[in-house]
Amino acid sequence: MKRRRRVKQIHSLEERLAQEAQELRRRAKELSPGQEQEALLTRARQYEEAAYMSELLMSQG
Repeated sequence: MKRRRRVKQIHSLEERLAQEAQELRRRAKELSPGQEQEALLTRARQYEEAAYMSELLMSQG
């Protein structure tokens, strides 16, 4: 039976999503306006929204 690789995450999901969104925005700034830049910005927004939703779900109250 194949064993799953388990990796202990150092940073929280919210931190990783925010960091990835920041990196995508940085990469999008380097591109000229167009479809590729819009795709990167869309993914960055999705990551930011996912981090926000995760924080909401984890909050007590």
